[in-house]
Amino acid sequence: MDRAIALQLVKKQLTEHRYVHTLGVMESSLRLAAQYGADLKKAELAAIFHDYAKFRPKEEMKQVVIDESLPLDLLDFGNELLHAPVGSILVKREAGIHDKEILSAIYYHTTGNGRMSQLEKIVFLADYIEPNRQFPGVEEVRDAAERNLNEACLLAVKNTVQFLMKQNQKIYPLTIETYNGLQEEIRRKK
Repeated sequence: MDRAIALQLVKKQLTEHRYVHTLGVMESSLRLAAQYGADLKKAELAAIFHDYAKFRPKEEMKQVVIDESLPLDLLDFGNELLHAPVGSILVKREAGIHDKEILSAIYYHTTGNGRMSQLEKIVFLADYIEPNRQFPGVEEVRDAAERNLNEACLLAVKNTVQFLMKQNQKIYPLTIETYNGLQEEIRRKK
């Protein structure tokens, strides 16, 4: 799919603020993909569509979880997690994107998973470090992204877990699996 068409489809689904964020994620994904030798087109499309379902009605997202047999525990961790896996379903259904790697990068861009692909890591990290993000710890993760993809993703997960703990929020099990998987991958490569 052409970039202009993809952006046009996504823009209809997002607020102006979230569209600007999406452009930042696209820019960051392309930079990371070029740096780490990933498929530029897949990184671009996954980034453009990563928040496709962000503003869908909560009840619609919950129904997609049920209808598509997504993990039901998603419903126990707040609505913020739903847009990623639901988005992967809706992007396939409504935008006609069937590439499994792109859909998987959309699915896991908020939680990660214990065995992340390179593309999943790139979109996960790009969403965290895009230029419009400003919060404690983001600069450290941006710096790490220049040196090592795995270590930057691990630092982003650590920051996310610490933030959730400070907010007394539950941590989705896949996020813990992401932490453990990245730790193991980093250890193996040393």
